[in-house]
Amino acid sequence: MALLEVRDLTVTFGEGARAVEAVKGVSFDLERGETLAIVGESGSGKSVTALSVLQLLPYPQARHGAASRIRFDGTDLVGASHAVLQKIRGGRIAMVFQEPMTSLNPLHTVGRQIGETLLLHKGLTGAAAHARTVELLTLVGLADAAERLDAYPHQLSGGQRQRVMIAMALATEPDILIADEPTTAVDVTIQAQLLKLLKELQARFGMAMLLITHDLGIVRNMARRVLVMTEGQVVEEGAMEQVFTDPQHPYTRRLLAAEPKGGALSAPTDAAEVMRGENVKVWFPIRRGVLRRTVGHVKAVDGVSLAVREGQTVGVVGESGSGKTTLGLALLRLQRSEGRIAFVGRPIDRLGWRELRPLRREMQIVFQDPYGSLSPRLSIMGIVAEGLGVHGLAQSGAERRQMVEAALAEVGLDPATADRYPHEFSGGQRQRIAIARALVLKPRFVVLDEPTSALDMSVQAQIVDLLRDLQSRHRLAYLFISHDLKVVRALADQVIVMRDGKVVEAGPSAEIFDRPQMEYTKALMAAALRLEAVESGVVRT
Repeated sequence: MALLEVRDLTVTFGEGARAVEAVKGVSFDLERGETLAIVGESGSGKSVTALSVLQLLPYPQARHGAASRIRFDGTDLVGASHAVLQKIRGGRIAMVFQEPMTSLNPLHTVGRQIGETLLLHKGLTGAAAHARTVELLTLVGLADAAERLDAYPHQLSGGQRQRVMIAMALATEPDILIADEPTTAVDVTIQAQLLKLLKELQARFGMAMLLITHDLGIVRNMARRVLVMTEGQVVEEGAMEQVFTDPQHPYTRRLLAAEPKGGALSAPTDAAEVMRGENVKVWFPIRRGVLRRTVGHVKAVDGVSLAVREGQTVGVVGESGSGKTTLGLALLRLQRSEGRIAFVGRPIDRLGWRELRPLRREMQIVFQDPYGSLSPRLSIMGIVAEGLGVHGLAQSGAERRQMVEAALAEVGLDPATADRYPHEFSGGQRQRIAIARALVLKPRFVVLDEPTSALDMSVQAQIVDLLRDLQSRHRLAYLFISHDLKVVRALADQVIVMRDGKVVEAGPSAEIFDRPQMEYTKALMAAALRLEAVESGVVRT
């Protein structure tokens, strides 16, 4: 008998005319110690299938079909009591969620959240729990693990939060680990470490893994079997090598061929300078003791200078925690900083919030986490139109709706969906909504913070094409922050490489990628090339 048996799984959201069948008759087995990967585009039903295993669907909005059956080690999970599920969730079956910022409690420190898991499922307290927490955070590659125990989720980068989620899931040494995009927002060097770690832990504990991912390189490296899903259905299933080398279904062949293509747009030499930062610094104080005296600083951004011209994309790359996002927030004056910042030639580093407000519509940001940055209480119409109301850009409700629908259509979304809510959209669709919210204000400068990190390869290619097209039509200036070097190469004209808050190398994209000068840049490029080799099947890590 398989450790996990799923039979005829059907999941429906909503009632009546608004009902959406997200999963349609999915069946599979997961054996002890094996890794099964479920792949497909955003909205294909991958994550809903994974959530169904732990019965974490948002009832009563979601419901299983009458014939649906999920059986774990002899226990039926569909319709199981809360007491039964509580013992299994986080204990025998653990999950790494796709969006760590919305999965971690913003009110509790990292140490307390991992400690809670150790207490509930392992009975560890005090010094034993503290030592085990530090050990777990060190295993997943979090630098200065002991110093991070008192940090809150918002004080960590996206990649660091993801590592915390992996540490929390592995704390109980589960029988099954459900990993929903486990390397989202993790840079190429850490990605290899995490994959190696997961393999080692799987071998040590005999752990089975249900891997949900859009990264086909990870699938090739980790999985023994693969399920390919689209529109809620399994269209192909088989051994990993067979599916990758001889795909039978047209959708599988299209998925394997998808990747960001094309090159960056080059700004004219006489293009106006839109954003400039000179010697920008963001230092966070480290406070200790009863009196919370400052004993040092975390130099998140330490003397960075750059310029972005009209129609140009400047890419910012580096490992998680290198200061990329903090730099973007500082340029937008969303993070207190030192140094000179000028927007369209006007110094803005000393302006107060009242003086900055008229400029806000021209300086926008698309955040890394499209779900966490979209209010779950507002419809898409309310989310995209909010800026129009703040800046007085629409004189009537009809004009506001017209502008919102035009923005949605421009990013490839059906304007008829404007009255739906964020949870009704896939990750790729939510990212398009976040882009529409920024573009509806007709900005000149946009910070794009990991806009493709949580998206599958085919949707990544669509978003890159969309951003390039919008830039061409509106002469937008982009600061493109990403750990995905393939996407950066497809979009960025100039590249800045950051490490520990400093710029270690900067220059034209072709020179940085093809002829890097600094050892750190060379290591980044080598790691990226190795991942590409894994994706193509040339090597396995």
